[in-house]
Amino acid sequence: MKSIVLTILTLFFCTLSCTSNTATKEHVAKEKVTQQDLSKYETAYFASGCFWCVEAVFESVKGVKEVVSGYAGGKAETANYQLVSAGRTDHAEAVKVYYDAKVVSYETLVKVFFGSHDPTTLNRQGPDAGRQYRSAIFYKNAKEKKIVDTYIKKLIADKVFNGTITTEITPYKAFYDAEAYHQDYEANNPNNPYIRGVSVPRLKRFQKKFPELLKKDAH
Repeated sequence: MKSIVLTILTLFFCTLSCTSNTATKEHVAKEKVTQQDLSKYETAYFASGCFWCVEAVFESVKGVKEVVSGYAGGKAETANYQLVSAGRTDHAEAVKVYYDAKVVSYETLVKVFFGSHDPTTLNRQGPDAGRQYRSAIFYKNAKEKKIVDTYIKKLIADKVFNGTITTEITPYKAFYDAEAYHQDYEANNPNNPYIRGVSVPRLKRFQKKFPELLKKDAH
């Protein structure tokens, strides 16, 4: 009986997976970055599971102008969904956040990062398992690293999480935009089983937890 239940649960989570056949191309988006001038905005790089979910969370935050789904932590020649989603590269599914530093600080973005996922599950987030779904922050300079280190110390001191924080804190080297159909995936595919079962609930949990950080139209 236990084996039957385990099989059913396994099939369910395989269905609701960022690497399942949900990555269809019926909603093909244009490359977002080429549509607007983002040169005046600061950038930050985070990874915390499926980039469809992470992109939606950060795009709901005040001061964030744009979020791009992509790959970080690996080489240019392997930065494609087929290889990354199969766990055959060193990449993490990540996001590049363009933000107005006058409206939202880097420290607040770090707060959003830790407040919207479980950093204690090593190489896993929800139903998605593998190093490509690891929790990671790619810092650009010593100032960002200090902010991250200080925030993590506070999380530990306040015992916010029961387990050990496994987030990788690593220097930023390069970010590669994901294929066009991954951009704005949650917004463009509202009836997708993974979006409805995993991504939207994750977004709503974050919004309920931090209403003061949200854009007016994100409530």
